[in-house]
Amino acid sequence: MPAEPIAPPPTTGIRCAVASSTDPRIDQAIRDAAEAAARQLGGGADVAVVFVSAGYGEAIRPAMEGLSEVLGARTVVATTAEALLAADVEFESGPAVAVWLARLPGASVVPFALEYTQTPDGGMFVGWPSALDGIWPDNAAIVLFADPFSFPVDALIKRVEEDHPGVPIVGGMASGGHQPGSNTLVVDSRSYDSGAVGFLIGGAARVRPVVSQGCRPIGRPMVITKSEENVIVELGGKPALERLREVYGELDPADRELVRTSLHVGRVASEYQDHFQRGDFLVRNVVGADPDSGVIAVGDLVRTGQTIQFHVRDAKSAHDDLALLLAQEKDRGATPAGALVFSCNGRGTRLFAEASHDARCLQDTIGPVPAAGFFAQGEIGPIGRRNCLHGFTASIALFERGE
Repeated sequence: MPAEPIAPPPTTGIRCAVASSTDPRIDQAIRDAAEAAARQLGGGADVAVVFVSAGYGEAIRPAMEGLSEVLGARTVVATTAEALLAADVEFESGPAVAVWLARLPGASVVPFALEYTQTPDGGMFVGWPSALDGIWPDNAAIVLFADPFSFPVDALIKRVEEDHPGVPIVGGMASGGHQPGSNTLVVDSRSYDSGAVGFLIGGAARVRPVVSQGCRPIGRPMVITKSEENVIVELGGKPALERLREVYGELDPADRELVRTSLHVGRVASEYQDHFQRGDFLVRNVVGADPDSGVIAVGDLVRTGQTIQFHVRDAKSAHDDLALLLAQEKDRGATPAGALVFSCNGRGTRLFAEASHDARCLQDTIGPVPAAGFFAQGEIGPIGRRNCLHGFTASIALFERGE
């Protein structure tokens, strides 16, 4: 049966709605969720976003190819997922469908489907619609769903940064399949098993990103004084591992255990600041350390001169980080009309003791807000003004009226 949708908050112009269904028949689940969301919206939708769980198996692709006819929205985008969320519930097992609808008067919405191809001159992205040639609208942002086996999100991020600096990208890597060709992506009336789909939005509607990496800093910021590719050789003129031991010696027993089990390195996203705090760092895994040479290897390229700080992650840190960032949004005084949520598939009950953590944290902090999303194999969102591909992150797109 479809879940009771969350009532959209009062907003000027922009209106969103969400509903879900766990009916074991995928066609019925899509219809039930679509009808419930449409009743809540109270009229035609400009954008429909659909998430379908992998629990439907081989029935997924035929059903998703008919989404545009069922939904009747001007723009339809969809993806398969390992698990999904709608309103304040996360569906981590079994079949489930979430339908999110938005009415966006005065907004510019351009859907697209992209493929990455190699040419004699190098790789290129094919599929940009002609409507995105030239200058993009005010408040432009991209919502993106990408296949992890065929689409290089990092390369797209770099291209957008070169051509349209400052445009945020929020989304996630499809998680419904575990091999090439096993995911289904939809834009309007076409389906794909590779590439990426999404839409650019701007004008009278604005996307405000919230990116919670679920970590907290320990120690103090330090400057890399020697590095090689993804290896930190020296920090502040001393071997990197020696600096880590200094930090470790100042920690309490609980944090020392976290250093042993979930150590990360945060690299400052923008060096043009006098001081750094939570949210200023792009967090990456520590993948190894060599006691003999004193080097530390991380899951990203680093360079001499960058500022880093060690971080740790656990359920409490992840909760506190998300709650703090959402509370800051609430303090702005603007209630979002809707939200799309992209949580790492390592979150949910794999991280938190209680079910539906991220969905409920969003509702408890700034709700009620119609929200839908999925558990991704990689999350996309900006740190500072730089778009990044993350892991273990909750990346949220809040939809509000543009100014």
